[in-house]
Amino acid sequence: MAPGHLKYAKTHEWLALAGDVGTIGISDFAVKELTDLVYMGLPSVGKKLSVGDVFGEIESVKAVSDLYAPVSGEVIEVNTTIPNDLDLLSKDAFGKGWLIKMRLSNPAEASTLLDAAAYEQQCTAGHH
Repeated sequence: MAPGHLKYAKTHEWLALAGDVGTIGISDFAVKELTDLVYMGLPSVGKKLSVGDVFGEIESVKAVSDLYAPVSGEVIEVNTTIPNDLDLLSKDAFGKGWLIKMRLSNPAEASTLLDAAAYEQQCTAGHH
């Protein structure tokens, strides 16, 4: 179930916005679809991203998937715990499983993302 206060990209990244700082992660739906995670690569602090840019990758025993920036801005913090403890994504994808924090260059971009209901509908419709 997607938490209602978050915004979602069609590519399964979520965004929690607090002023001009966005916390970004991937949904529990995406984590369950990937199964058996073995690797995650995340960007360095200071990396500038535009909407749709690849900011990292997640690898499971069955696939490698890119992680896409749902908004534009600069990476200001990286959850360095995640690459060494991928189980956090399965246990708490919307909490301790956050991936990066960004200072948004255009917070209005968040309005183009899906709300929780639209994201849930996408997931149940089978559009991965």
